[in-house]
Amino acid sequence: MTLNAKAAVVTGSTSGIGLAYARALAAAGADVMINGFGELAQIERERAGIEREFSVRCLYSPADMTRPDEIAAMIDGAAAAFGSVDILINNAGVQFVAPIEDFPVEKWDQIVAINLSAAFHAMRAAIPHMKAKGWGRIVSTASAHSLVASPFKAAYVAAKHGLLGLTKTAALELATAGVTVNCISPGYVWTPLVENQIPDTMKARGLTREAVIADVLLAAQPTKQFVQPSEVAAMAVFLCSDAAKQITGANISMDGGWTAA
Repeated sequence: MTLNAKAAVVTGSTSGIGLAYARALAAAGADVMINGFGELAQIERERAGIEREFSVRCLYSPADMTRPDEIAAMIDGAAAAFGSVDILINNAGVQFVAPIEDFPVEKWDQIVAINLSAAFHAMRAAIPHMKAKGWGRIVSTASAHSLVASPFKAAYVAAKHGLLGLTKTAALELATAGVTVNCISPGYVWTPLVENQIPDTMKARGLTREAVIADVLLAAQPTKQFVQPSEVAAMAVFLCSDAAKQITGANISMDGGWTAA
């Protein structure tokens, strides 16, 4: 599977799932613009490492996903640098947990802005470049929470449901333009963010590491296994391939059976 001569923008890609996306796309031959926050020296190491390991161009944009002007500038900057934006991966996301009556308004606004509105602004900027070439791929990281709810996650669940609706709408609008639009909806993915939650949960609940993983983190995933970032990234690369050109408007669940019931 090759994506040679394609150019991708991946939001929220300086670590975790986003970085796995960027590396997988680069391994398939695509030039990549990564984006996100973090320690600049570490980001530069990742950026340079992608170029060195995969012999592609890799750029970095610090665009703030709460600012539509910066999102549009990131997309236009990638198009200017690479000659096009063929692939857009909407991956930036944040989370906050609280009952609705106690949910801070600023946290609601932030989560909806980053998890949903940022995808709209990026798509709005990228779609004209894709339509001009008659080829494009848009993949958004949704979540099992695009299909089911959990308590105390009102903003996240609402944003992920909205992201699925945005995906379906864009897929219909672009159905004859050579552009596909899909979601991937993982369950719990094994990332440093998840791993770092385990010690505190062990202490708070008086559980072993194994019990925290099986009975807390993976309680909803029948396989009792974490999704791996590389698995999500491999699905994205497939959705970007010509083999997947008839897959559009889809929500691909990768949740160990969480939403099967």
